[in-house]
Amino acid sequence: MKADDPGGSNAAGQNQATPRHTTWAFVVATFFGAGYGKPGPGTWGSVAALLLWAAYAWLAHPTALGLMAALVVGIVVSIAVGVPAATIAAREVGREDPQFVVIDEVAGQWIALLGCPADWKHGLIALVLFRLFDMTKPPPARQLEDLPGGWGIVFDDVAAGLYAWGIAALLRIWF
Repeated sequence: MKADDPGGSNAAGQNQATPRHTTWAFVVATFFGAGYGKPGPGTWGSVAALLLWAAYAWLAHPTALGLMAALVVGIVVSIAVGVPAATIAAREVGREDPQFVVIDEVAGQWIALLGCPADWKHGLIALVLFRLFDMTKPPPARQLEDLPGGWGIVFDDVAAGLYAWGIAALLRIWF
């Protein structure tokens, strides 16, 4: 094997390419491994986002404004870092929107949670609504999938999160 041969050689002397992944991109894209959950990696990503929101709310006891500010920061960071991470992960596995990429679900779920009181009932409502809109992708969410690379991967879920946020806000009037 040559020193500059990154793929190595197998026993028969043929080159065998070793898949390489950009570690930071896969950590972000899978939201620290939540995207590897089976079945339904998207649901696992949404639940992980919900649990992080709940843990912060219950452990830090922020004001409603503080919780909203933390969510906004999380949304901005998940989109800003998630778009390039999703682009890299998708390119490295050769698929347009791999199921294990769930940073988009994290961003969308956190959008759906904006303004929610920190209790299980409202968290569950936001989760169910987000998953519903993420799976059905009403217009223009479906069309946003056509954006290039990570933009399309992330922004269809941002739209689903906005739909869920709007309906959850209306439901909070009665609940």
